[in-house]
Amino acid sequence: MIEKKNTIANEERAVLVGVIQKDQTEQQVQEYLDELAFLAETAGAVTVKRFTQKLDHPHSRTFVGKGKLEEIKNYIQGKDIRIAIFDDELSGAQINNIEKELDVKAIDRSDLILDIFARRAKTAQAKAQVELAQYQYILPRLRGMWKHLERLGGGIGTRGPGESEIETDRRIVRDKISLLRKRLAEIDKQAFTQRKDRGEFIRVALVGYTNVGKSTIMNLLSKRDVFAENKLFATLDTTTSKVVFENTPFLLSDTVGFIRKLPHHLVESFKSTLDEVREADILLHVVDISHPNYEEQMGVVDKTLQEMKAYDKPVLTIFNKMDLYEKQTFDEWLEESTKQEILNDLRERWEHETGGNAVFVSAIEKRNIDILRNTILEKVRQMYKVRYPYKTEFLY
Repeated sequence: MIEKKNTIANEERAVLVGVIQKDQTEQQVQEYLDELAFLAETAGAVTVKRFTQKLDHPHSRTFVGKGKLEEIKNYIQGKDIRIAIFDDELSGAQINNIEKELDVKAIDRSDLILDIFARRAKTAQAKAQVELAQYQYILPRLRGMWKHLERLGGGIGTRGPGESEIETDRRIVRDKISLLRKRLAEIDKQAFTQRKDRGEFIRVALVGYTNVGKSTIMNLLSKRDVFAENKLFATLDTTTSKVVFENTPFLLSDTVGFIRKLPHHLVESFKSTLDEVREADILLHVVDISHPNYEEQMGVVDKTLQEMKAYDKPVLTIFNKMDLYEKQTFDEWLEESTKQEILNDLRERWEHETGGNAVFVSAIEKRNIDILRNTILEKVRQMYKVRYPYKTEFLY
């Protein structure tokens, strides 16, 4: 029988592995591995070493070349390292071959993200969504992962289906997928009914890369205590609150964060959660401007919104963590006039690129939150004029 494992070892020691392909720079791949390390930390692992190799494309059998795999093996020996995490997706055969060579568990970025989602899932809906994504992930890998499944022992990457006879695995997994889809269809129906029952209110949704401060901004705007911490995917379940600014009500939703290489099955499984984004009238795109790759993160969010067919909506871009940006950009000897010039250039650039739809805030320091509220209020009132022109009591 396939079982769902729900244990994770505290602080598993891990090595990270990435391939520098011909269209990538070494710096880019190191930045990707920075994010992979943060994912690993969120899942409860400690990264002790990174390995990279320049290849035109990953090796079909072992992802990295024979020599690099030997180097990883030599490093791992005698160091109590239990897991090798690869930044790109592995096939079942690759997992099996790598584990044979290294004699430690091998997982990829998708498996790691699924593990984090499994830990974070609290509601029946989120748990079913994650479980569906796990089974969809594992189904095409069953044959190649058979030896891997035989020796699952808990820990990162094993919070999913466990061992069984390979001949019956596929049938069991397909049956489980079918059952979960039916269950989620029922939950979707209930969620759709609940959304319809909210009445004629303008809907606003917070979107953005994971860990940019969406939940902190949600708390400031709604005066609610939504869970927020400096970890990836702190929010899985959509939280919706009725918010009133100057007698003008609207619905504000906080949604799951996006990330580079987000597993396709996860996006598909979280369809009903992401419906809050699709059905929103206005999107608030929160950006961590202190992050060195914030523009790339913005691109990931834009691409995900396009894939969700939710890109043609009014968007207000909220550049958050200005306090950290200034700390990183300015030194103590910089003249105040030079600081202001740099900040003005930054604002002018993004005002131009967003068509005037940009606000710069620090949610932690509550800086410019009044400006943010007023900007949202103006956009909500404009949307009421378009959607519900007869609701004149909300327009003034």
